[in-house]
Amino acid sequence: MSKTIHDMFSKIAGTYDRTNSVLSLGIHHLWRRTLIKMSQVKKGNAILDCATGTGDVAIAFYKKNGNDGRIVGSDFCAPMLELAEKKSKEKYPEIEWQIEDAQNLSFADDSFDIATISFGIRNVDCTEECLKSMARVVKPGGRVLILEFGQPHWPIKPFFNLYSGYILPFIGGMISGEKTAYKYLNTSSAQFPTGKNFVALMEKTQAFSEVKYKSLTSGVCYIYVGIVAS
Repeated sequence: MSKTIHDMFSKIAGTYDRTNSVLSLGIHHLWRRTLIKMSQVKKGNAILDCATGTGDVAIAFYKKNGNDGRIVGSDFCAPMLELAEKKSKEKYPEIEWQIEDAQNLSFADDSFDIATISFGIRNVDCTEECLKSMARVVKPGGRVLILEFGQPHWPIKPFFNLYSGYILPFIGGMISGEKTAYKYLNTSSAQFPTGKNFVALMEKTQAFSEVKYKSLTSGVCYIYVGIVAS
């Protein structure tokens, strides 16, 4: 991932959780619960959360499974991981935190049952390489899940465009002091492939035997699920 993206996330790390809660009106908690449900996680599973940020998805998996299995949260941004570790060390000390580039994961083949990435895949340099890297470290038959912003459907599309284009950068900038980061959120989401276009990209990797997706909040977000090929 580029140094520009790394530096941007480093700057907003301290206000990241609070800003997300305000800007999503708390809906991101529902999206995360849906991701966990679609993962079909079971007791004893090994789980990798890439681009974990401050660790909310990894912590959600821990709350689901407890200390039964393995949970690793990885990110390329050390300030984010420092906050994740601080947030989890008292209640969830078994979660592992590791600096990783999602496009070139250091884990051995077939190390995990599930790998996830939430609102991070549009930030990598090469989406296909990231998908292949995640699929490589997941066992055949395991699941790779991507939670990412999309382009909303009518009738909410014009209202969402107004919100994401003007209101979101303004409020995000006020809370974080980094308006540019939240302008980037809008422009990167608008340009990123969504729905069937992203499914086609996943299928192109030939890493998955099956790919499906679910639209959330009228297309504001999507969850994509790839079953890792043998």
